[in-house]
Amino acid sequence: MTTTTTSTAGTTQAPAQAALASEHPPRLPFAERHPAFYKAMIGLEIAASKHVDPTLYELVKIRASQINNCAFCLDMHTKDALAAGESVQRIVQLSAWRESRHFYTERELAALALTEAVTVLTDGFVPDEVYAEAARHFDETELSHVIGAIVTINAWNRIAVTCRFTPGHYTPGAYKR
Repeated sequence: MTTTTTSTAGTTQAPAQAALASEHPPRLPFAERHPAFYKAMIGLEIAASKHVDPTLYELVKIRASQINNCAFCLDMHTKDALAAGESVQRIVQLSAWRESRHFYTERELAALALTEAVTVLTDGFVPDEVYAEAARHFDETELSHVIGAIVTINAWNRIAVTCRFTPGHYTPGAYKR
């Protein structure tokens, strides 16, 4: 938030910049403390990314990270998506994709609905209609890869949120898939 102040002489001074909150430190250097698990997660990431359109892959990762409140993964995947040419508008609208359907393909919409259903599991299962819509747009192999991508980002979100990975320092492409 910035404010502009005026002196008693009537001249305008530069806006005052409010100090930002301090950055929280990570709780745990997870990869250092459990390298075998981290290596297995990297293996999942590599397997999950195969045969999934890179644009769709980042949309899925961003949407799951929004739902899971994972700031670190949001930072990473929005930067990667932008670096790959994704539009700011589609990324900004992603949290309200049902109201912004016209920004996405039917295939992307089906993947986003599946992402939400797998991420939240409010009914204890993925609704048949959500799965059927995804199956209409993806063959079984493609659908398996999309599900793998959803499951993998949910695992990463849980690690990053629990260990409190710090957002804001990621450089696009730092982790090649």
